[in-house]
Amino acid sequence: MVERDLAARGITDEAVLDAMGTVPRELFVSEGLQRCAYDDRPLPIESHQTISQPFIVALMAEAAELTPASRVLEVGAGSGYGAAVLSRVAAHVWTIERHENLVESARANLAEAGYDNVTVVHGDGTRGLSEHAPFDAIVVTAGAHEVPSALVDQLVDGGRLVIPVDRDVASQELVRVRRVADGVVEEALGGVRFVPLIAD
Repeated sequence: MVERDLAARGITDEAVLDAMGTVPRELFVSEGLQRCAYDDRPLPIESHQTISQPFIVALMAEAAELTPASRVLEVGAGSGYGAAVLSRVAAHVWTIERHENLVESARANLAEAGYDNVTVVHGDGTRGLSEHAPFDAIVVTAGAHEVPSALVDQLVDGGRLVIPVDRDVASQELVRVRRVADGVVEEALGGVRFVPLIAD
């Protein structure tokens, strides 16, 4: 998977590639889908959500420009897979999820994988997690109508927000928003398709 679907398609961050090759994706999908765990496609999980395809997980992790000292917020824990990947690159990951059943399954999956530098929180991800801010990077795994100002406000100076943003009724674009002294700088990273970002 790492060679065929990631490196061959332009993922170059060695720490991200190592993380993608280390995290056991089969632990984060249902038993009936484990045979498909390393296919490069999204897979369904509980609450009508999905686990993102490996290439998109790697692309977002690379775009976040993480270091071993990074403090990261993920919005949309899902089954915990994205947070698991981020945790192999960063110092600590907080991941927030609005579906309580997914919170419990993400915690269980991460514990089974042995990853103890991830904190799973039940809440409204559009508001961020101000009590643990500021973050070096924020990764959002659902499509927003616009970039949430609450998330930008919780970045350190120079921090990166990686988020899918609706461009029209039929398309989304992955955007990296960098917080700078006089505002933000946005960079488009290509078309994507995510479930909607919903506020409680």
